Amino acid sequence: MTSWVGRTAAEIAAAVREKRVTPREVVAEHLDRIGKLDGRLGAFRVVRAEAALAEADEVGSRDDLGELPLAGVPVAVKDNLSVRGESNRVGTAATPDTPAEADHLVVARLRAAGAVVVGLTNVPELCVFGTTEGVHGTSRNPWDTSRTAGGSSGGSATAVAAGLVPLALGNDGMGSLRIPAANCGLVTLKPGFGVVPAGISDGDWFGMSENGPLATTVEDARLLLSVIADTEFARRVAPAALDVAVSLRSPLAGVTVAAPYKDAVREAAGLLIKAGHQVRRADPPYPMSLGVTSLATWTAGTSVDAQGLDPRLLARRTRVHAAIGRRFVGGVRTGKARQALRDRLEPFFAEHDVLLLPALARRSPKAEAWHERGWLRNVLANTAYSPLTPPWNLTGWPAMSVPLGTLPSGAPTAVQLVARPGSETVLLEVAEELERRQPWRRTAPVD
Repeated sequence: MTSWVGRTAAEIAAAVREKRVTPREVVAEHLDRIGKLDGRLGAFRVVRAEAALAEADEVGSRDDLGELPLAGVPVAVKDNLSVRGESNRVGTAATPDTPAEADHLVVARLRAAGAVVVGLTNVPELCVFGTTEGVHGTSRNPWDTSRTAGGSSGGSATAVAAGLVPLALGNDGMGSLRIPAANCGLVTLKPGFGVVPAGISDGDWFGMSENGPLATTVEDARLLLSVIADTEFARRVAPAALDVAVSLRSPLAGVTVAAPYKDAVREAAGLLIKAGHQVRRADPPYPMSLGVTSLATWTAGTSVDAQGLDPRLLARRTRVHAAIGRRFVGGVRTGKARQALRDRLEPFFAEHDVLLLPALARRSPKAEAWHERGWLRNVLANTAYSPLTPPWNLTGWPAMSVPLGTLPSGAPTAVQLVARPGSETVLLEVAEELERRQPWRRTAPVD
């Protein structure tokens, strides 16, 4: 009997379209794996077993089955996006347990493409931090279950890395796709501003948050991105050699990058040289004010999201984060600091097609009760391991995380790729070069 667990979304969809397997069979097999493994991994807040099987049958009976790009593919959805009939808790006890009346637009696009939503994944409270734990559960890295999967799309990353689903939907406001993808050995792409409908919380963290895919292959990431953007990111027929800037520098003074993540960048640079690209060392001109801009925007976004919620039901770290952010909301809304950052970095990206840099500065923290710890301890832990993702939310430019290399524990390391607006296709092609020249293990050994 053919197993569909561990197969790519592209493989599953092709088999369903060709009627070599039914959507119900595919979904049932993944639900069985979720039942066996998720108790110790903590990927899901809600598993929609009965509803998913019924929806799989509906997909199987569709007249357009042979045309669906995600025919019968089980997907997970981050618990800050509405799924019809399910509550949207955003990782907190302060939100109502009220079923959503309609799907978020990107969820509706997944369903229209033939995907089956098997569950909603865990997030940290209000999706604030780069670790995923709280009142609804703790999401662990399937490659090293003593470590957090990262955040805030941590549950989605856990689900894909463990083979519970082949694809998941997440979003990224300060690195919330790239951080867990880098921890869990996945491919992700935070699209540039306006490429994919956002509609995340109240104002998308001032337009910084973007919905995007979590996948095990570049092909699957391209597939899901095309569906949710309602735009085909087709490969160019004859892509030209690119000018690739390589930077090992942390954008924040005093925060260093550990050797395994520097080594991953050097290895990726060597692979791209062999592929014919022009690769050279060059550091972006990060301003000294970047840390202040990041903190002000991060806390202000949380302050907006916390409005109307009972503070007594929020964790202390979230209350403090929101309280600090209140004084910054007005200034952040003007967008002046973010525009100044774009103005400073645009000449660099006029000279270079792609920036290659570490995805993380060091491995993720332990999977512990971070939501019960103080605000400062959380901020310092987050900043120490993930200082390299926020600049590209502040600019609104596309950025990818791609697995490459390993830590001494055997868990993956990763590199980050960044480019100017409208360059999602270019990033996908560079990621495919890396994948083709050095394939990575697709599923963590958690059985």
